[in-house]
Amino acid sequence: MSKKVSSKSECIKVVIRCRPMSKNETRDGRECVVNMVFDKGEVLVQRQIDDVPKVFTFDTVYDWTSRQENVFAEVAYPIIENVLEGYNGTIFAYGQTGTGKTFTISGVPKDPELKGIMPRTFERIFKSIECDSKKQYLVRASYLEIYNEEIRDLLSKNGSSKLELKEKDNTVYVKDLSTFMVKSPDDLMDVFNEGTVNRHVGATDMNEQSSRSHSLFTVTVESSEIGADGKSHIKVGKLNIVDLAGSERQSKTKAEGDRLKEGIKINLSLSTLCHVISSLTDPKCTFVPYRDSKLTRLL
Repeated sequence: MSKKVSSKSECIKVVIRCRPMSKNETRDGRECVVNMVFDKGEVLVQRQIDDVPKVFTFDTVYDWTSRQENVFAEVAYPIIENVLEGYNGTIFAYGQTGTGKTFTISGVPKDPELKGIMPRTFERIFKSIECDSKKQYLVRASYLEIYNEEIRDLLSKNGSSKLELKEKDNTVYVKDLSTFMVKSPDDLMDVFNEGTVNRHVGATDMNEQSSRSHSLFTVTVESSEIGADGKSHIKVGKLNIVDLAGSERQSKTKAEGDRLKEGIKINLSLSTLCHVISSLTDPKCTFVPYRDSKLTRLL
């Protein structure tokens, strides 16, 4: 899913990507029941050959043959261009554990074919900056996770401490969150890798390395340009790249104890996220429940 906010309108685009069957699914003799109609943005689900397909329509759809490069170019690139112009944008992956969220967002960073949205974004930002000699740029990065509805700074030496959400001048921010100045795509990747090591992961029956928290990696791009009036004009754009924890029924994960508590908190915040998106896309809605979770307040 991607979101771009402009001065004229609020735009949310929902993009569906279907992963290939896993080795276990192939070994078990499972069959694919999903088909994609690219030109119509449709997903067709047909459990039996005789069944009438159920049709779901989205802004864009990709099947299991889709390439990382194309997903980035069509989904993320327009948002990055707007961030460089001073707008805010958010890209996040939503879905069950094991559906390929982290692969789409991160991929294999050093592999030219398999690297995901995030490393391609880092490269694109600095390539654009290098090509723009008229402006001075400042790029900063921060990285946090929301674990059991508590905010942790993934880049802090005291990462166990809980941070508070504050609000000032109609802007929500995290008090005492670390930010790092970066000067290259490698700097951004180093910051990302450092924070990723500190994320909460844990084994469930659906994924041995399941993300048990929502992570929010923020790149702030500030540009300064001398205008016709001889004064410096500053634009600030912020890009949020979010890797959401897996959403699934507790019965499928067979979770107990801490894993069960994690799952309950995860599903509550994802449910709130769904309500917020539904409200934003409903022209008749007069109230958006941003405050019902820390994830939605931040986004």
